[in-house]
Amino acid sequence: MNAPSTITLALTGASGMPYGVRLLECMLAAGARVSLLISQAARVVAKQELGLVFPARAEDVRRELGARYRCAPEQLRVYGREDWYAPIASGSNASDAMVICPCSMGTLGALAAGLADNLIERAADVMLKERRKLVLVPRETPLSAIHLENMLKLAHAGAVVMPPNPGFYAHPQSVAELVDFVVARILDQIALPHTLARRWGAVDATRAEAAPATMEH
Repeated sequence: MNAPSTITLALTGASGMPYGVRLLECMLAAGARVSLLISQAARVVAKQELGLVFPARAEDVRRELGARYRCAPEQLRVYGREDWYAPIASGSNASDAMVICPCSMGTLGALAAGLADNLIERAADVMLKERRKLVLVPRETPLSAIHLENMLKLAHAGAVVMPPNPGFYAHPQSVAELVDFVVARILDQIALPHTLARRWGAVDATRAEAAPATMEH
């Protein structure tokens, strides 16, 4: 039996917290072991966008989210901003993949500059230097030349830059379906199974099956 995937998920202070929270739920449902990092600004955004108030202590966050998503205690770990003894702070114990969702332009700029002033930045820096999958989900509009240059720099360094742009070919009927479209694409990048959205081609096949048969004479 293969060992469960180990994923680091960081939530930072950009709009788009529904993506990050839904992603956490799906990661745990897929059986991954998740190391969760939450910036101070992300706490503000989570309260504003979802009415979600994270406890101050990392262990209390782990307990509350673990109960919400009914995951095994060893499946979820939560670390503080400066918990430098966390395994993810070292390349000797790096995760299989890391996702920053949503990713603020401040975090993006820090990573592009090679900074590691907190655990989120350090964990991401580890992923780049160890050549492991780092997925960044930046949510900002419009984008300045500085933002674009930082994204290009990180793409050259090996990161996957995935702005949360949902597709409409599956005819979504709710905000939740739009969120799931983006989350599904992120899960594909880190090789976690899901059934969140139909894939291109499957949509056309379903539509063709539903369409009445016609024949020209």
